[in-house]
Amino acid sequence: MTTPQDELLPGTRRALTHRIAVAQAEGRAPSLVASVVRDGRAVWHGARTSVDGHAPDENTQYRIGSVTKTFTAVLVLRLRDEGLLDLGDPLEKHLPGTGAGDATIVDLLAHTGGLAAESPAPWWERTPGTLRPELSDVLGEEPLRHPVGRRFHYSNPGYALLGALVEKVRGAVWEDVLRREVLDPLGLNATGVRPRAPHAGGWAVHPWADVMLPEPVEDLGRMAPAGQLWSTTGDLGRFASFLVRGDERVLGLRSLQEMRTPAAPGAAADVVTGYAYGLGMELRRSGERLLVGHSGSLPGFLASLTLAVDDDVAAVVLANCTSGVPTATVGAELVRIVADAEPRIPEPWRPSRDVDPAVLELAGQWYWGTHGFGLRLTGDGLLSLEPLAGPGRRSRFRANGDGTWTGLEGYYAGEPLRVVRRPDGSVDHLDLGSFVFTRQPYDSGSAVPGGVDPQGWRGIG
Repeated sequence: MTTPQDELLPGTRRALTHRIAVAQAEGRAPSLVASVVRDGRAVWHGARTSVDGHAPDENTQYRIGSVTKTFTAVLVLRLRDEGLLDLGDPLEKHLPGTGAGDATIVDLLAHTGGLAAESPAPWWERTPGTLRPELSDVLGEEPLRHPVGRRFHYSNPGYALLGALVEKVRGAVWEDVLRREVLDPLGLNATGVRPRAPHAGGWAVHPWADVMLPEPVEDLGRMAPAGQLWSTTGDLGRFASFLVRGDERVLGLRSLQEMRTPAAPGAAADVVTGYAYGLGMELRRSGERLLVGHSGSLPGFLASLTLAVDDDVAAVVLANCTSGVPTATVGAELVRIVADAEPRIPEPWRPSRDVDPAVLELAGQWYWGTHGFGLRLTGDGLLSLEPLAGPGRRSRFRANGDGTWTGLEGYYAGEPLRVVRRPDGSVDHLDLGSFVFTRQPYDSGSAVPGGVDPQGWRGIG
């Protein structure tokens, strides 16, 4: 893939190059590659290396560690969308006898299954997967560290179980299913479970001296669905575009939005730092910007895939060192540089082609008790409810086709919105999950629960 370097302004390109140069120098990485995708297209690629006269390009493979989990989650959501399982199913229903079968599939996707963070010794990332041929070897004799479903606790064995689930339902090995159902349709030809030329070597850099040690490259076996993959900035850029837009050959947009939605209760420290976990995707707050994606590490390699969906900008950062480069932080800053320096130019405003008069009648000012709200018709056919002033509950609503609407966000997500009319057909009030919204505060002409004092509004005598 050729990156059109003139897609960004010279000042933006220099800022991006400066940021990865600082990251490579301060992180003491043998090499670091990065790319930026905007509006679904690669617009910048950069590389820094300690080898004179040679720099890795967008086709050079690096190991991506736990970014692999996002690929595995896509496979599981495909099974759900095909009706082959439900995310609320206990694992035992589809993969019996693991000893962790009380955890549901969504628990495993969101790291709330209570499982241990790692497999039993020896350290699975630096030893061959042949040491753990069975799932029982991955889980150990005491797989649980917490009650199922009670808290977020990152678990690599949990994703090994999800890979085994994919194999059981599909009747094929995880690697083959991934190639057939995700990698090939998306054109991710340089992504796979084993390295192939050109690829970077993995290094450990001594923390107190400028010397290096090669890290072993192991086939992770059963743990592969948690962190096995190798990929390139070119392929991961294409994958990022898919995660934003969807592709009906692989996974639709609604399921990807589900993956990007927080699904795990965060610890207090996570809440403070603005971290949450969806279904195979991390969510981070960076200033006022919400970022989604995943970071990854294996001995010798660091990786991050970072997406700002609202800005339609994504960044990939890959390095071949065990530690030193905060790839998630660098990825967030690459996104910020582009999104702030060259913000998206919105499409021209255009009037709606056709509006139902019965829906247009709902637009305007409403009151829940004394709280003022505005209800607006949006260009995409939704209703948008938000406070007239200050903070408060807000949501968009999708039409159900029968005159009712369903909330899409926040407090009103999933809640029904119903228009209640008088015998003459005029609108009396809106019923939103039992809350009554009237045109005036406690409108005496509407059916307000508890009634309205007949003396009406008054001051202090």
